[in-house]
Amino acid sequence: MYIPEDVQAEELGAEARQELRGLPKTLADEVARNLVMIGRTVDEDPELAYKYAKVALRLASRVAAVREAAGIAAYMAGAYAEALSELRAARRMTGSSEHWAVMADCERGLGRPERALQMAGADEVKELDKAAQIELRIVAAGARRDLDQLDAAVVTLQVPELNSASTNPWVARLRFAYADALAAVGRDDEARDWFGRAAEADATGETGAAERVAELDGLDFTDALDPDAEDDEDDFDDVADVADADDVDDVDDAEDTEDAEALEGDDDVADVEDVEDSAAVEDDVEVDVVDQPVAEAEADEPVAEVKVKKPRKKD
Repeated sequence: MYIPEDVQAEELGAEARQELRGLPKTLADEVARNLVMIGRTVDEDPELAYKYAKVALRLASRVAAVREAAGIAAYMAGAYAEALSELRAARRMTGSSEHWAVMADCERGLGRPERALQMAGADEVKELDKAAQIELRIVAAGARRDLDQLDAAVVTLQVPELNSASTNPWVARLRFAYADALAAVGRDDEARDWFGRAAEADATGETGAAERVAELDGLDFTDALDPDAEDDEDDFDDVADVADADDVDDVDDAEDTEDAEALEGDDDVADVEDVEDSAAVEDDVEVDVVDQPVAEAEADEPVAEVKVKKPRKKD
């Protein structure tokens, strides 16, 4: 796998670098650089991140940080079986349940929502921080919806944290999930309110709550007309008018030219008659010659105007 030259092992977190110290330095640096690339690409190109993860696994599968990174990359790429396997291995190595919510969502991805609900009620939940607990609650609500228990999904998300003043990303995610659950049971007015509150807490627009508000308000951004469309039409009409004007000017020019030629023809006849008359009286009368002016047509010439974050959860 190609790794840009600017990627350095030092970019990896201190804890992960500590785990790699048991490896030969050259190997440790190579593994570290692959882990850095996972972090760089996992959000924008999960498939590519998963490829880097496979390389890291081949080089150092006994390092917990490698198994954890591989699990997250696989999850983001939709390879739920591999993700669950890697995250379980990392948990055995570290004893940490940090990614418990992601593991539960992998169960959902594998079509096993009941197992996800079992994990949501397990003792490991007590070990999780607030953000992970909220993520797990969102996963549990999703599992309820997988089982067509739509009202239960709404109840699962009715927690005090909905009104939290925290600026943490989980606030927006919780509100969005709750609004989405309300919409699923037809409570559109309440859903619109909570999508709005989710949008207020979503500084980066990650949830797409603002778009859902617009959708419930009856707005459709995809079919919106181009604001310049009418101007373009007016411009087209203007061009047509100019073309028509040019045609008229051309006709006028042609008529003027014909008139001028006709006048010039008359002058030629007059000149001939003058010559004949003068010849007839040449012997008897001295004739004064007067220049006859030729009429010139004046024609106007036409003017042409011419854009590693937290893993996404499966809904």
